[in-house]
Amino acid sequence: MKTVVAAALGECVHVAGVMNFLRLAEAAGWRTVFLGPAVPIQKVVEAARREQADLVGVSYRLTPETGERLLGEFAEEADELRRAGVRFAFGGTPPVAERARAIGFFEQVFDGSEPTEMVLAYAKGKLPAEMVEQDFPQTAVERIAWKVPYPLIRHHFGLPTLEATRKGIERLAEAQVLDVISLGTDQDAQANFFHPERQDPRRTGAGGVPVRTAEDFEALYAASRRGNYPLLRTYSGTDDFVRLAEMYVETINNAWCAIPIFWFNQMDGRGPWDLEGSIREHQQVMAWYGERGIPVEVNEPHHWGLRDAPDVIFVVAAYLSAHHARACGVKDYIAQLMFNTPPGLSDAMDLAKMLACLQLIAPLAGPNFRIWKQTRTGLLSYPLDADAARAHLSASVYLQMALQPHIVHVVSHTEAHHAATAADVIEACKLARRAIENTLRGQPDMTCDPAVEQRCEELVSEARVTLGAIGALAGPGAEDPLSDAATLTRAVTTGILDAPHLLNNPFARGRIASRIDRRGACLAVDPTTGSPMTEEERTSTLAQP
Repeated sequence: MKTVVAAALGECVHVAGVMNFLRLAEAAGWRTVFLGPAVPIQKVVEAARREQADLVGVSYRLTPETGERLLGEFAEEADELRRAGVRFAFGGTPPVAERARAIGFFEQVFDGSEPTEMVLAYAKGKLPAEMVEQDFPQTAVERIAWKVPYPLIRHHFGLPTLEATRKGIERLAEAQVLDVISLGTDQDAQANFFHPERQDPRRTGAGGVPVRTAEDFEALYAASRRGNYPLLRTYSGTDDFVRLAEMYVETINNAWCAIPIFWFNQMDGRGPWDLEGSIREHQQVMAWYGERGIPVEVNEPHHWGLRDAPDVIFVVAAYLSAHHARACGVKDYIAQLMFNTPPGLSDAMDLAKMLACLQLIAPLAGPNFRIWKQTRTGLLSYPLDADAARAHLSASVYLQMALQPHIVHVVSHTEAHHAATAADVIEACKLARRAIENTLRGQPDMTCDPAVEQRCEELVSEARVTLGAIGALAGPGAEDPLSDAATLTRAVTTGILDAPHLLNNPFARGRIASRIDRRGACLAVDPTTGSPMTEEERTSTLAQP
């Protein structure tokens, strides 16, 4: 094990930066020796010899002129160690760091602006200034391992013109604040990419970037080849699913597939397929990615939550998503957990709901089916006031970290007002990163709250009833009812899977009623009396369509 010795030098008593560096060094496998604040030069040199240090880190955060003289003296005293192979790093304020670089003694100088993963990469043996694309893992699973103990940061981005989006991606990559850029493409790109005759010029740029050719995707990917070389991914589309998947992998090295089970079709007006047909198509594209070892995210549960479905429906959808992915041969499954959906949930009940999702899907995991947790803030939960929205983003991410996610999908604080610009994305990611760093220094275990545990058990029990009701709809030829398209279609048409916003929908019933109780949990209730209903009571009243 290599040893790093670190101290605040001279009269400087500020050691927060030193301690943070040592924490990262420990995470990278170093033995760390902290000498404390205001350590004289000679004591640092003596400690480096005594501890047989491989790396010495010193910090100074006071007057630049004083710091320059002190660091010059330190360089003279420690030069023998450097010639013997000991490495030296400095950390301080930008003005002092500038003087430290000019001295030319230190292998690496940090001024506090560096992303945490760059400091971690240095502790793992990489000089940030020399890092190239090959130093940044270009698959999701490899990048998750590389970022430990930090989660990947993902953000959605797509502006109404290709050029604005391209320039924005360049800026995001250079800012090094996120690991995954999720390209938000416009509706015609999702539904009619291979059908120019169906495209409407008046819709160009509606809802995202108007990519129209493979070369457009390649240009956006090329824009990301700088900075920390973020991964790219994009929507799976609403038609021509496998053709789109092939192009995504070829042009942007699509980091993972994200696709629902029941949505992006005629049921929600976003695609040409009917419900059962779209389920089969979605299964095919999951299998396509699974065969190639590319992760799959089934972004299903929150679509029910966004339509005010009770928590139990959200949890059932989470299980169906993981079950589907495994049945389709997916090896790496990304479980998306959107908090604040619907927006009125309390933090305790929201956390309980997510724990229930994870508890239900945990038995599915194994050597050939790995589960990666991805959390995000609710799309509809942001207040319009910008300051309040920033606070909401930070608080939500702090809560999400109780699940120890592998990926945090940051949703910009501007969501209630406008689509995020590159500047908005950078700010949102910085807010999220700070919340994440705070939790990694020691977060209380909120999952042990008795109210959270009780609600989690309640949801798991209720969800098993609903899953049983879905399974009972299977015809005689359905070997696996929970991944059988015909059975799942009946689950919607009979109202077992339902949401209040689906009233008058051509496929769903929309007869379920829900309300948020005094605990902050979203329950199914009797439409007439408003009294809570168990799933056994609710599903037993549903007749075949």
